[in-house]
Amino acid sequence: MSLLGSVRNLLLALCLMLVLGFLYYSAGKLHMHGWGQEAQYDRLGFLLKLDSKISTELNYKNGNITEGGCRKGFASAQMTAIFPKFSKPAPMFLDNTYKRWSKLKEFVPPFGIKGQEAVIQKILGITKHYTLTSYLDSLSCKRCIIMGNGGIVANKSLGSRIDEYDVVIRLNEAPVKGFEKDVGAKTTLRITYPEGAIQKPARYEKDSLFVFAGFKPQDFKWLKYIVYKERVSPSDGFWKSVATVVPKEPKEIRILNPYFIREAAFTFIGLPVNNGMMGRGNIPTLGTVAITMALHNCDEVAVAGFGYDMNAPNAPLHYYENVKMSAIKESWTHNIGKEKEFLRKLVKGQVITDLTAGI
Repeated sequence: MSLLGSVRNLLLALCLMLVLGFLYYSAGKLHMHGWGQEAQYDRLGFLLKLDSKISTELNYKNGNITEGGCRKGFASAQMTAIFPKFSKPAPMFLDNTYKRWSKLKEFVPPFGIKGQEAVIQKILGITKHYTLTSYLDSLSCKRCIIMGNGGIVANKSLGSRIDEYDVVIRLNEAPVKGFEKDVGAKTTLRITYPEGAIQKPARYEKDSLFVFAGFKPQDFKWLKYIVYKERVSPSDGFWKSVATVVPKEPKEIRILNPYFIREAAFTFIGLPVNNGMMGRGNIPTLGTVAITMALHNCDEVAVAGFGYDMNAPNAPLHYYENVKMSAIKESWTHNIGKEKEFLRKLVKGQVITDLTAGI
């Protein structure tokens, strides 16, 4: 065979490879978009047209009403409709099976538990409880609400409506006493990290679970000190002083599954992975993490007190203090813009209900 013939055959082979590669790529695109149709999903996999027709169909197919008006499986069905990659099984809290979650061991905090296995084992060895209360676990259908801390909830008189939910989730040190008319009196879970935990023991609700969210390796060490009632140094590697006492028995303490932090950040919001490390703008807010947890574990999900209106600089930032909206500064860890895009998808697709219409 001549040199010219060899070159020709090589070029033909390269062209064939390019054609096959193009067809393979196109097949993937067409699977997502359909022949000759405009794109149906965004780059993360969310449906682009979140119209009411989807919700109407799902209300009919999946909105099985149980006693108390709870629609069983509704939130996960809605979520799957607008985000087909959604998979439901993900327990709220870490238990002794956490080592089976392979990806948890691949990531360091906050996206996993790599390097924290020994301290987690010590914590679980004394807490010994890994679910909600026996009553809540027995419910066939759970309605959950996540209470944001935004000033938008002030003067809305939603307290009695909020208390009707089976599970009321509060964040960090947001107070209840004195604000019951607007935020309710019931607290089922209070999710927090060391810097966000209530520092005055008298302010803790007696009938709530303390749910720990670990964002840094030293956070897990802090929780071990708390559950074993050991001495805590309030400034040991933290960016502000932390609680040194949490007036909860070990059986009232839970560890939030880090899966929800990772899923919220990378799968739902599309924040930078940064090799699985905490970095600029890749940490979801605790409120969005709590919503992500609820999508996996609650049949209906609502929120209140979410949303910051930057066009109203004199509006109250939080419902419990006089700080104004103008006090918000650009966050190093969060990307509020992208996070709001995700939450708006949930509201528009009627996956969640926003009682204060701030999202």
